Amino acid sequence: MPTATTKPLRADAQRNRDRLLAVATAALLEDVDTPLETIAERAQVGIGTLYRHFPNRDVLVEAVYRHEVEELCDAAPVLLDGDRPAIEALREWAGHFVRYAAAKRGLAATLRAAVGSDSPLFAETRERIVGALDVLLEACRAEGSVRTDVGAEDVVLAMSAVWLVPDGDHWDAQVRRVLDLVVDGLRFGAGGPGSVP
Repeated sequence: MPTATTKPLRADAQRNRDRLLAVATAALLEDVDTPLETIAERAQVGIGTLYRHFPNRDVLVEAVYRHEVEELCDAAPVLLDGDRPAIEALREWAGHFVRYAAAKRGLAATLRAAVGSDSPLFAETRERIVGALDVLLEACRAEGSVRTDVGAEDVVLAMSAVWLVPDGDHWDAQVRRVLDLVVDGLRFGAGGPGSVP
């Protein structure tokens, strides 16, 4: 994404970048070693266009990861914008977390190699995720559907159980069950109309 110090991209260049990012995300989650030429071809752009936006594989992998975090965090206020109870928005956001977890799991080794395991990237993205979750929890607290003695940091720690789920055909289903347990645990003892008896 353009920063305050960079010029915004032209509309066609932004479309190319967005398409490259979408294609790269799908390709790298399927096979982290997908050649950049294949990604450019699938995005229907030349390899030069890919390199203009992402000068090397490391930059692309980092951009894919940042994109997944951005999508996860941006979903929180969108899910709250409507008539559904906040607890249901939280549960749906947990479903978005499954996609994020799959992306991070698939890119983990490559991402650490690209940016270094001590990169500030991981602290920055964790902070964003905690912030998005805090928005959801605050709305749930306001409606009385979650307990008030648990913060976003606690919930992120509980959600990190997904990294312990072994790979396999049932990974997605098991991760969803784990996250349902987390949400139900938040509801237990809340005392509001949406709490678990």
